[in-house]
Amino acid sequence: MPLRRARTSGTEVHSAPLSSLIRYMFLTLRCADARLNRMRTMTAIDADEILLFAQRLADVGRAGLLRARAEGIRVDTKADGSFVTGTDRAIEARMRRMIGETYPDHGILGEEYGPERLDAEVVWVLDPVDGTAPFIAGIPVYGTLIGAALGGRPWIGVLDYPAAGDRWVGMEGLFAERNGARVRTRRCSALAGALTTCSSPDFFRDEDRPRLDRVRKEVRYTLYGASSLAFGLLAAGSTDLAVDSGLKPYDVFAPAAVISGAGGIMTEWSGAGITFASQDRMVAVGDPDLHPAALDLLG
Repeated sequence: MPLRRARTSGTEVHSAPLSSLIRYMFLTLRCADARLNRMRTMTAIDADEILLFAQRLADVGRAGLLRARAEGIRVDTKADGSFVTGTDRAIEARMRRMIGETYPDHGILGEEYGPERLDAEVVWVLDPVDGTAPFIAGIPVYGTLIGAALGGRPWIGVLDYPAAGDRWVGMEGLFAERNGARVRTRRCSALAGALTTCSSPDFFRDEDRPRLDRVRKEVRYTLYGASSLAFGLLAAGSTDLAVDSGLKPYDVFAPAAVISGAGGIMTEWSGAGITFASQDRMVAVGDPDLHPAALDLLG
């Protein structure tokens, strides 16, 4: 259903249909209840310790990426046609060893070696090299994503980009930092003012491209090719909206925690929260007031 257009004092404004607003209010209340339950669970878990350990894992990713760029990259192709490097596998293998030695009761979901104990209270969600094609080409938007899920939902996230010299650290609903300084998303409640990112239209299924076209027609401007770095920039208040498809849980758990910590929202196109079973179509907004209108365009 398209957005309604209304005129107020001669100025055209966008308003989401009532059904979208009701859906948004329901999802907000459900998320608040889930967050309260997670806060109760956190009393038995040392969040500061988990945050520090997540950054140690990110340090492993950074060192591996810098070393590979200096010494050379061995490239293979997966069955689905996507790139993978020896660096991806080596970094994730080392991270898994570190987690197993430090937190043997925690679960792991990684891009290269699959799931372990997804029913654990804390599950580490690892993308050792996010943006493998840019990494191979030397385009400085590649990095490492470290997520810690609590009760199957995004909780803690680290986004690390060695070539750009940037690192975001955040905890769902509480805080986000960029290189040690607190960051917040910016206000932008109207699509017409939204600076928007999309990793690549090539990742969209044919039936989903008309929805992306609807977004592009409504927003201020759309930029492409930043990979997950775009999520960090949204959390830092540089952009307003991110629309992506073709993503997996290890692509979004860490960014979702950082974006939430900075004041934004990341969900599926349906508005559903992110879980291990989430579909591949994601939307993130810096201003929660923009979320209903974005969902309406993508629904």
